[in-house]
Amino acid sequence: MPNPTAAMLVIGDEILSGRTRDANMHHLAMELTHFGIDLKEVRVVSDDPDAIAQAVKTLSQRHDHLFTSGGIGPTHDDITADNVARAFGRAIDIRDDARAILQAHYDRQEIELNEARLRMARIPDGATLIENPISAAPGFTIENVHVMAGVPKIFEAMLASILPTLAGGAPILSQSLHIMRGEGDIAGPLRDLSERYSDLSFGSYPFQRNGIFGAQVVIRGSDGARVDAAMAELSKAFPE
Repeated sequence: MPNPTAAMLVIGDEILSGRTRDANMHHLAMELTHFGIDLKEVRVVSDDPDAIAQAVKTLSQRHDHLFTSGGIGPTHDDITADNVARAFGRAIDIRDDARAILQAHYDRQEIELNEARLRMARIPDGATLIENPISAAPGFTIENVHVMAGVPKIFEAMLASILPTLAGGAPILSQSLHIMRGEGDIAGPLRDLSERYSDLSFGSYPFQRNGIFGAQVVIRGSDGARVDAAMAELSKAFPE
């Protein structure tokens, strides 16, 4: 049985403008690989209501899971929750359980839970809260969409809380080999090997070291014995 598939939607003008470097995609990809969920697609959209809603509709229909990051804070441009709700035709409002979490958090810090902070308690109807042990404001899951913060530490903590609740598949294993030959020299044998091991994926990543061209070949798959066998053949074809 194939592994479940996933997509990621990164939301925020600051990503597209280059002001902020996204780190969440890398973390999500690594975690999903270990968990046996195949990340197939990543999309970045601006803080535009229609763009967010349409991307949520498209990606949630195309994959088993959609993970979003960004746009669930207290400011005017944090519009992710509203437009995820719109994508599913759900109402959204301040929810008592989310409000209670925020109230307790800000009471401990002797900070007012003002109108802006209350925006973070607005949850679509029927959604399940995602725990946020860092700054309390919860994310949420609605159908197969997991809506999380953009701040990397908070995103990572939220992801850690929901991954154990998801059905994964076989973890993806990988091995790599550095070959000090140009890609043009290894393309033919690598193509033949990939055809014989069609259940595995083969990637070739060129580099230059001390003026010499080379490539790192990465073999990935869920069957460890097959990965071992393919790597043994590759190593034999291109001994160090």
